[in-house]
Amino acid sequence: MKKNLFGLTLDELTNELTNLKLPKFRAKQIISWIYQRGANSFDQMTDLSKSLRQQLNDNYEIKICKLIDRLDSKDRLTTKFLLEFDDGATVESVLMRHDYGNSICISTQVGCAMGCKFCASTQKGLERNLTSAEIFAEVFFVNEILKQNSERVDSVVIMGIGEPLMNFDNLIKALELIHAEYSLNLSYRKITVSTCGIVPKIYQLAEIDLPITLSISLHAPNNELRSLLMPINNNFNINEVVKAGGDYAKSTGRRVTYEYILISEVNDTTEHARQLIKILSGQLANVNLIPINPIEENNFKRPTKDRIKNFCDLLNAHGLTATIRKEFGVKINAACGQLRSNYLSR
Repeated sequence: MKKNLFGLTLDELTNELTNLKLPKFRAKQIISWIYQRGANSFDQMTDLSKSLRQQLNDNYEIKICKLIDRLDSKDRLTTKFLLEFDDGATVESVLMRHDYGNSICISTQVGCAMGCKFCASTQKGLERNLTSAEIFAEVFFVNEILKQNSERVDSVVIMGIGEPLMNFDNLIKALELIHAEYSLNLSYRKITVSTCGIVPKIYQLAEIDLPITLSISLHAPNNELRSLLMPINNNFNINEVVKAGGDYAKSTGRRVTYEYILISEVNDTTEHARQLIKILSGQLANVNLIPINPIEENNFKRPTKDRIKNFCDLLNAHGLTATIRKEFGVKINAACGQLRSNYLSR
């Protein structure tokens, strides 16, 4: 079988090409063609000799991912992609066009094992981890589409299907590829990693000391409710998670974002807000309030606009920095995992 060169770092490609007894500068040429010029065939690499191109064709290939489905919002601000890899596994990636640039939300696993009750991603369980090349491919694929209009991906949010910190090594390598000068050259400060609260991995991420933003999915202000909504709370309770978030902020100097999905009559009362204020008081943190996108698999409902505003206002009045997330693609299966779930059902 031919080896796929997509997803290799420059050092890895340099080492690989020693098998063909090629000089090191060839690796820089080839990786530039793949990552910066979007070549998916060695025949496109016109500054290589025909004999070398044939030699590469005989031994290697360049395979990224395949587009299975695409949904565009009417306002053209949001596009959801369903992408397929070699083994038929599918994931979702979402492009969001903001006035400050293009952001992409990507997945790190095929399915999810976390079992959060409000999430479509976890309905069919976890199939496997994505490789670092596959995680990187999501960003690269969308970036190639944007390049057609002289645009690019300006920021990346790892908040799609799967729990990123349960695929830690592949995640970190993918981030290094996204950041590399010979690749997309995206600043680490433009990258956000979201976790449902895998406490040991939060500390491991802090030790690596990349200047990325950490986002923690909290979604409840007490252990009883959080365990009902998020079974992972039985492994790492809310006190441990919030402490890890606080320690991450202290050690890195970077503000942590706490995600909080608002569900009508479940976690959106004044008392819930007061409990949230108590546990997050004094932290270097933001609170990102997310009105739920209902899915067929549960009966959760979206709070009224007044209820959402009142919750947000109460947090801000007591010293927390809270915002209501701007919504993208509500009418195109916006909840994470919906497009993939519908595809698998078909």
